[in-house]
Amino acid sequence: MGFVYYANYFVWFEVARTDWLRQTGWTYRDMEREGVSLPVIEAHCEYRQPARYDDEIELRARATLLTPVRIRFDYDVVRDETVTATGHTIHAAMDANGRPCRLPDRVRALFV
Repeated sequence: MGFVYYANYFVWFEVARTDWLRQTGWTYRDMEREGVSLPVIEAHCEYRQPARYDDEIELRARATLLTPVRIRFDYDVVRDETVTATGHTIHAAMDANGRPCRLPDRVRALFV
């Protein structure tokens, strides 16, 4: 069809939030080593204009602390300064046993 497959947006969201965390000086791998993971518990995408093969796009991610155990990321997919899609994901902090836990102090400190 010449359009980007809709599910690819969620892959792009993952790349954007991984980069967001890396820009804070920490990596998702570091967080997992410390026994915390952030599984997606909600995902949403609104497609405003289609992206096409070979379009150059920019992803913008912002994070909001919802509770001590949940974080929300909002995303904009931008082509030529036009927002072509928006979305969000909500994540719950889980310990190594798969039980809810508090977000690491290092992550929560980013929102103070």
